Amino acid sequence: MKTFHNPHHALHQGREEMFRGRMVPCHEVPARLDYVLAELQRRSLGGLHTPEVNDAELDAAIARVHDARYTQFLASAWDEWVAMDPANAQRDALPSVWPLGNRHAFRTDVLPQNFAARLGLFSYDSGSPLTAGTWAAARGGAACALAAARELLAGERAAFALTRPPGHHAGPDFFGGYCFLNNSAIAAQALRDGGKQRVAVLDVDYHHGNGTQTIFYERADVFTASVHGDPATEYPFFLGHADERGAGAGEGFNLNLPLPRGTGFEAWCAALDTAIDAIDDFNADALVVPMGLDTFEGDPISGFTLKSEDYDTVGRLLAAAGVPTVFVFEGGYAVAEVGVNAVNLLEGFCRSI
Repeated sequence: MKTFHNPHHALHQGREEMFRGRMVPCHEVPARLDYVLAELQRRSLGGLHTPEVNDAELDAAIARVHDARYTQFLASAWDEWVAMDPANAQRDALPSVWPLGNRHAFRTDVLPQNFAARLGLFSYDSGSPLTAGTWAAARGGAACALAAARELLAGERAAFALTRPPGHHAGPDFFGGYCFLNNSAIAAQALRDGGKQRVAVLDVDYHHGNGTQTIFYERADVFTASVHGDPATEYPFFLGHADERGAGAGEGFNLNLPLPRGTGFEAWCAALDTAIDAIDDFNADALVVPMGLDTFEGDPISGFTLKSEDYDTVGRLLAAAGVPTVFVFEGGYAVAEVGVNAVNLLEGFCRSI
């Protein structure tokens, strides 16, 4: 299995985030990727590569998933932030005002001139700092996802996009949950564009992949499934309920399997089996796995109780689906353990194919 890692990921390094009502040091840090990369090298699990994707191809892949006015904002946001006040170069940009979702409450069709208003328009939380290197790091991640998808299109059984910032909370025109570009959605769309007829996305992160669901919610060619913490109590709170099954042409092609905080491995595996059965019924010819490791018992911002050795079993269960698979690194904030947990999963998969 080839791993495509993002050489630009450390350019995104937030200082602080708003977490549970107070400013704290960011949980999403460069060391998360570094630990995974080191463990991959230690165990020699396949080749390590940087993606070879030209700018035009990358722009086109991003544009297939994200709205132009959103990506134009991300591309220029840092320069605008610093132009407002040179002192801003020493502090990250965090949103502080948002339009409500009710169409009669606030308008979102008119793009404000005020930077703070635009920052809020394109975001949904104050926990995702925008930094000097955010756009370059996010583009590097999208390149990893595109390169991994191309491996499958070339006939490979699996590939791993190892990148940060993560992506599954980013929607067509919004960021949040530490995510700016939706790498898993970019991979899924690239697989469709490359000739795969029925692509499935199976999100195993503790937090529901609300951005991915939003992107594909009205489509029947991409089946989205997610096993995650119950949004009644867990971030992102406002999406991820079991009754969200898709809309229009996509009705019946979205499956949410929310579980209560404290869920252990046996019950979690039962939900994963349900998702894999649904993907089998969908007859997917390619699979994208947003690979969150924040289901780990020691994760500081999550609530499931998987142990490091359990991830080997997770990998074997995913391999049993029998579908060419792109893995995309997502959450996992027990930083010292995230490398072992990630490679345990990938090794379990590789041994079972």
